[in-house]
Amino acid sequence: MAASRRLARKLPSLISRHQRLISPETEAPELAEPPTTSASIPLDPSLPVLPLAVSHLSPPSPLPALPSAHASSPDSLLRLLRRARHHPRLAALDLHILLAAADSSPAFRPDHGLTSLLAARLAASRRLPSLRRLLELVLARPCPCADDSIFSCPELLPTFRKAIVAFAGSGDIPAASEALASLRRAADSPLPAEFYNIILHALARLRRHDDAIRFYGEMTSVHRVAPDAYTFNILINSSCRAEGVNTAMRWFGEMQRRNCSPTGVSFNTLMRGFIREGRYKEGIKVAREMLELGVGLSVVSMEILIGGLCRGGEALNAAEVFAEFLGDGVVPERFDCFELVDALCSAGKMDKAVEVVDMVLERNMKCCLSVPAGVTILECLMKVGKLDKVCQLMWKMIDQGIVPDTISCNCVFEALCEAGRTNDANQLRLLAKEKGFVADGETYRVLVQGFGRQGRRKEGEAVLNEMLDLGFIPNISSYNRLLDGLHKARSLRV
Repeated sequence: MAASRRLARKLPSLISRHQRLISPETEAPELAEPPTTSASIPLDPSLPVLPLAVSHLSPPSPLPALPSAHASSPDSLLRLLRRARHHPRLAALDLHILLAAADSSPAFRPDHGLTSLLAARLAASRRLPSLRRLLELVLARPCPCADDSIFSCPELLPTFRKAIVAFAGSGDIPAASEALASLRRAADSPLPAEFYNIILHALARLRRHDDAIRFYGEMTSVHRVAPDAYTFNILINSSCRAEGVNTAMRWFGEMQRRNCSPTGVSFNTLMRGFIREGRYKEGIKVAREMLELGVGLSVVSMEILIGGLCRGGEALNAAEVFAEFLGDGVVPERFDCFELVDALCSAGKMDKAVEVVDMVLERNMKCCLSVPAGVTILECLMKVGKLDKVCQLMWKMIDQGIVPDTISCNCVFEALCEAGRTNDANQLRLLAKEKGFVADGETYRVLVQGFGRQGRRKEGEAVLNEMLDLGFIPNISSYNRLLDGLHKARSLRV
């Protein structure tokens, strides 16, 4: 503990003596031109490497000497680095402290706990040159736990995986490929497809489809790695964007020939590809095949299919497909039919939209009907004057807990009151109140004036008194004005 405190006080003064600390981090000369390996893929000059998230300092040269208590024990060095994590000056020198310890003693060998911690920190902060130096140190001085076994350190793969993910995520494909080749030489057994998928996904994300195909060929033919479902999902998605869905279908066939079971992602990618190309029947066929194979439709699957049909001008077709799946009970509970209802109303197919909403409510699938979807159909019905259907549909919605917002409810209440159906509006308000609806002053004002126009003074006064009790009437003058409206309307009616 005392040595740690002395080191924390001593290191800043040692580091300040070196002028290179004020310059940006640069790679060591031996890392400037990485050796080309069989798995290395050249970096496309038209696609620059993503900028680093943080600019860090170069290590001092020569490295500062550490007390023997820290240079000889990886555990004590690990405790020091954990304490210095939030230090304003030492946090960025975590790797430099490790290199100083390694330089002070040729017998120093960092254990996997120390290297795993540093790999995670360097990867998170995008210090890629420092990360490559760490990997070199890991390979040059293996973990002490490997001495007691014929196998390599069990944490070797997770440490390199963090580095490969960082390199690939930054767009530095050559560095990721070099780290993968180094790991392949150091590992005891063939690497799983997961490590190759990281680079494959990065190539697909950078729209380097040809490089992704070549990398897959090296992965399967040169290194004899069996691809998994995630591998083929990457290739299917990349092929859909680069060459079209027909090429993606060939990869789908290759996936089945290699006994990889397609996942929901595989089918969703193909479905999106068919719909993007306007091949709606084939997209629907993919959805039905998902059901036949027992994969099932997810919320994403329904959004791809129904949303794609609606955006492609096939709202009626989408409604038929939705009704079919709803009748079969395969529509996921969290799917929202708002886009379908909105597309039908925009296309003037209001009867079909009402039919869809009625089906959802009759089957008690209220989770598929959101408040915006219900408000959309109610507004369309009010525009054409179908108030009977408005009352019927809103009653069903509120009864199942789908309560519109206050402004939407006020619009419905006002339309009913102007049509002489204030009692229906008030009944809807009372039902909505039981389901959590909170009325405002405008709600009560509309109802009071509606009862006044119909000459129903008793009901109007009951609503007016409730309005007064809730504090929506600011003064006696406002109360008298609303009350006079009830009396005048009755006298005019008589």
